Amino acid sequence: MSRRCIGLDVHRDFCEVAIWDQGEVRSAGRIDSRPKTLAEFAATLGPGDEVALEATSGARQVAEILRPCVARVVIANTHRLAAISEAKCKTDRNDARTLAQLLAAGMLEGSWLPDEQTRALRRRVSRRHNLVVARTRAKNEAMSVLHRNLSQRPPMSDPFGVKGRKWLGALELPDDEVETLSAALRLIDFHGAEIETIERELARFAASSAEARRLITVPGVAMVTAVTFLAHVGEIGRFAAPKQLVGYLGLDPRVRQSGNGTAFTGRISKEGSVLVRHVMVEASHSAIRTPGPLLAFYQRVRSRRGHAVAIVATARKMVVLFWHLLTHGEDYRHSIELVTNKKLRKVELLAGAPRRRGGGRCEGPNRDQRREIDRDRAQRAADDYRRVAERQNGPGTDKVKDASQTPART
Repeated sequence: MSRRCIGLDVHRDFCEVAIWDQGEVRSAGRIDSRPKTLAEFAATLGPGDEVALEATSGARQVAEILRPCVARVVIANTHRLAAISEAKCKTDRNDARTLAQLLAAGMLEGSWLPDEQTRALRRRVSRRHNLVVARTRAKNEAMSVLHRNLSQRPPMSDPFGVKGRKWLGALELPDDEVETLSAALRLIDFHGAEIETIERELARFAASSAEARRLITVPGVAMVTAVTFLAHVGEIGRFAAPKQLVGYLGLDPRVRQSGNGTAFTGRISKEGSVLVRHVMVEASHSAIRTPGPLLAFYQRVRSRRGHAVAIVATARKMVVLFWHLLTHGEDYRHSIELVTNKKLRKVELLAGAPRRRGGGRCEGPNRDQRREIDRDRAQRAADDYRRVAERQNGPGTDKVKDASQTPART
C-alpha cells in the first residue's frame, strides 16, 4: 500500500483534512470533532498512512483515536511551524495542506506525549493554580472595601483568619459594602476548601514519589513546586543535558550574533510552561533566604546584574540542579535536615499519614543545636562555592565554568 500523509487542522467543532498522496496534495473537506465521527474517519485510513496535527488542546484526544489505525501520528510543536504561523494566506484549509506537505517531507518534529497519570497531575496543578488566583482576587476585593471606606489596616497578620474575621465583622460599613465583604469571604472559604482537596491528592502523589521527595530536599522547594515541575517535565531521561531542560522550560537567554560581531544575550526565551517558570521563580525567592550555594550564587549575580536578573538566574540554576538530582538519583547535599524533615512530614500528614506521639527524650543534639549545625554546614558550602567561582572565573564574575556544579561536584 502506498504511503499517504494526512494533515488535520483540529478545532473544537471540526477538523479540516488534507491528504498528500504520490506528490500531490488535495483538500478532503471537514469532519466533525466528535469521537464517533473521528472513529469512523480513522476506519477509512490505511495501516501505512501517517497523520500530522498541531499541538492544540484537543489534539491529544484525536491522536489517541487515530493511532490504532495508522502507521504514525505526529503532534507537531506549533511554535516551530513557521510555515503556518507566518503564512501570508492563513486559512484552515491551507494549514491542513501545509501539515500534510511537511509530514511528507519529513520536516515535522513531534511533541512528547505524557501518559495519563502525568496528564492528570498537570490538570490538578493547573486547577490549583487557577483556584489560588481566584482566591487572591477575592481577598483583594475584600481589602478594597477597607480602602474605599478609609478603614485602618488590619492589626493582625492574617485578616481572613479567626481573629481577622471577628475584626472585619465589627467594622461599620455601608450595607452594600457589607454585602460585598461577605460575598468575598464566602468565595475565600470556597476556594480554600477546593485548594485543600486538590493539595491532598498532590500530597498523596508526592508522598509515594521518590523524585518529588528528592526535589523537596532543595531549600525553597515545597510540595507544590516539586509536583508542578515533575508534572510538566515528565521523564527526566528525555533531556540528555541540563541545558536542554532549561531551554524546554524557557529559562534560557536569547542570543543574537552575526558575522564577527559581538554576541548579545537578551531576555529569557519564555518557551514552555508559564506555570513552571512561575513556581521556580517563587522557589528561588525562598531559596535565597537559606545559607548555601544557591544564596551565594544569587549574591554573586546580583552584585553585577541586579535583583531581577539574579532571581531568574537562580531559578535557572535550580532547574539545572533538579536535572542532576533526578538523573543521578541523589538528594541535595547541602539541605538543612530539620527543614527538610519538616517539609516531608507535612506532605505525609496532608496525604493522610497518622500523627506521631512523643517517644520520650532523644539522645544527641537538641533541635536548636541541630539547626545551628545544619546552618553552619550550609554556610561552609556557600563559602566553598564562592572560592570555586573566583578560582575558575576571577572575582566578580557571575557564573562558574560549569554552572551546574555545586562544590560537592567539583
